[in-house]
Amino acid sequence: MTTQTSAPETPGKTPTTQAGLIAIPPHLGRALATGGAVLTIISTFLAWTWTSAFPGDLTVYGYPGGLQVLVLIGGALTTLFCLASYGIKGLGWLTPAGPDGAIKFAALATFATSWYTVIAISADLGGVVNLEPGAYVVAIGSLAAFLGALSLPFEHPAPDPIDPDDTSWEHTRHKAAHKWETTKAAFTSSTPRPVGQLPAYAEILIIVAVLALGLTVFTYGIGTEYDELFVGFLITAGFGFAALNKAGLVAQASQITARHQNITICGAFVAAAAFPFTQTDDQYATLGVYILIFATVALGLNIVVGLAGLLDLGYVAFLGVGAYAAAMVSGSPSSPFDVHFPFWAAALVGAAASLVFGVLIGAPTLRLRGDYLAIVTLGFGEIFRITANNLDGTSGPDITNGSNGISSIPNLDILGFDFGVVHNILGVDIGRFANYFFLMLIITAVVVLVFRRSGDSRIGRAWVAIREDETAALAMGINGFRVKLIAFAVGASLAGLAGTVQSHVTYTVTPEQYLFAGPIPPNSAFLLAAVVLGGMGTIGGPLIGASLLFLIPNKLQFLGDYQLFAFGVALILLMRFRPEGMIPNRRRQLEFHEEAEAPTVLTKAGA
Repeated sequence: MTTQTSAPETPGKTPTTQAGLIAIPPHLGRALATGGAVLTIISTFLAWTWTSAFPGDLTVYGYPGGLQVLVLIGGALTTLFCLASYGIKGLGWLTPAGPDGAIKFAALATFATSWYTVIAISADLGGVVNLEPGAYVVAIGSLAAFLGALSLPFEHPAPDPIDPDDTSWEHTRHKAAHKWETTKAAFTSSTPRPVGQLPAYAEILIIVAVLALGLTVFTYGIGTEYDELFVGFLITAGFGFAALNKAGLVAQASQITARHQNITICGAFVAAAAFPFTQTDDQYATLGVYILIFATVALGLNIVVGLAGLLDLGYVAFLGVGAYAAAMVSGSPSSPFDVHFPFWAAALVGAAASLVFGVLIGAPTLRLRGDYLAIVTLGFGEIFRITANNLDGTSGPDITNGSNGISSIPNLDILGFDFGVVHNILGVDIGRFANYFFLMLIITAVVVLVFRRSGDSRIGRAWVAIREDETAALAMGINGFRVKLIAFAVGASLAGLAGTVQSHVTYTVTPEQYLFAGPIPPNSAFLLAAVVLGGMGTIGGPLIGASLLFLIPNKLQFLGDYQLFAFGVALILLMRFRPEGMIPNRRRQLEFHEEAEAPTVLTKAGA
C-alpha cells in the first residue's frame, strides 16, 4: 500500500503544501483520524443514556437510534475517506480531488453531531450524570478523529506565474489566451471523450443512485420527528455535503448529469413522484406541496433574475394576482363573480391575469436598470398588497373582500377525480395534499420545460447577453426593452400558474400571504434568496434552494425569536463558502473560482 498525502497535482502548476493546524506528523494524524472514526462507529452500538426521556431512545445496546444513526453515517464517511487516503485498492474513486479536505469536513460533521448530542442529553436531562459509557466513547472518538484531521496538511495552488502588474505585450497575450480558453471550455459541447470515462449505462446507474440518495435525504429531513434530530440532521448533511464536494464527488456527479440532462430531469420527477408513497399520512405531504409551489415560483423568478439579470423585489405579487384571479372564478361563495370555471380555464385566467399585470408594470419601468428597477418592483409588490386589502367595499369596490380575502375555495375536481378525498393508488392511500402534490408536480414540469426551452432559444441567449452587459447587447442590435419585457411577462405568467393551485390548496387567499419579507415563505425576499442560493440560471438550483428555504424555517420554529437569526447565520455561511450557489452553472462557477483554473489554462495557451 502507498500513502497518499495530497491531492493530485494539476498540470501546469505546482501545489504548495502547508502544515496542518496541529503539530502532529501527517501519518500519525491520519492514523488518529482513522482510529477515532472507527471508535465513533463502535460507540453508536452502545447506550448513550440510561433513560428514554431523551427523544430517540438512546438506551439500546447493539441498535443505533435517533441521533446515533447520523453519527454512524458521519463516522463511516470519515473512515472511508481515511482508508482511501492510504491508497487501498478499490477506494480511489471516493476521492478524485484528494482525500485530506474530505477527511477534515467528514470528521467535523461527526464531531459536531456527536458533541451536540452529548451536550443536548446533559442539558435536557440535568447533567452529565445521565450519560452512559457510549456517550463518553463517542465524545473521545469523534474528538480524536477531528484532531487527527486537523493535523493533515493544507494545499494551495502556486501563484500565477505571470506578474499581475506586468503591462507587457507577452502578459496581455497570455491574458487574452486565458480568457479565450476559459470561455471555450465553458461553452464547447463537442469536447473529446475523456480517457477512462464510464460507459453510458454505468453513468445512468450513477444518476439513479444520486437521485435515490437525494430522495432518501429529503424524506429523512422532512420527516424528522423532534427538534434535536433535525438540528443534528442539518449539521451532518451540511458538513457531509462539504466533505463530498471537497472529495470531488459532487463535481463528478455534476459532469455526469450534465451529459445526460434529459435522463436526469425525468429521473428527478420520478423520484419526486415517489415521495407521497413514502408517507403514511398528509402531515409531511403538506410540506411537500407547499415546497413545490414555492420552488415553481422561484423557477419562474429565475427567468427574470437568473437569465435576464433583472432584480425583481416584488415578484410574489404575481403569485397573488394568479391566486386571486383563479379564486374569483372557481366557485367560491365569497367571490364577487358567480361563476365556477373548470381548472384548466381557471389556470388560464390566473396565468393570463399575471401576464397582463407583468406587461402593465414592466412597460413603463423596464427602461430602468439595477437598483432603480429593484425599487420600482418593490413598490409594485407593496401596491398590490395594499390594493387587495382596500378592495373591501368600504375603501374601494368590493372585489377582494379586503383583509378577509376570498375564502371557501372548493377543492378541484378534474375529470371526476376529486382532490379533496383520499384515493388508493397502488395499495397506498393518497390524501388531499398528496393529490395536490401530484398536480403541482405536473405544473412544475411545465415550468421546467418552458424555462429550458426559452433558455436555449434565441430569446434566451438575448436574455443572457442583457444580463452580462446590456450596453454591449444593445450595441449588437438586441432590442433590450422588448427582450426584458418578454422575460417579465413569461416569469409573471409562470408565477400566476402556480398561484392557481395555491388558492385551492390553502382554501383562502388573503393579502397577508404576499409580503415582501416575513418569517414563512413564500415572499419576495425568500424567493430571491432561493434563486441566488440555489444557483442562478439553472433548473435544479432554484428547486433545491426553495426546498431548503421552505423546510428549514418550518423546522426551526422551536427557536422562537432566534429562528430568523439562526437562519440568517446559515445563509451567511453558505454565501461565504459557496457564493455561486448550490448548483451553479459553468459561467458563474468560473466567475467565482476563475483563479483556481487559470494556471491550467495558461499552460494550454502557452503550449
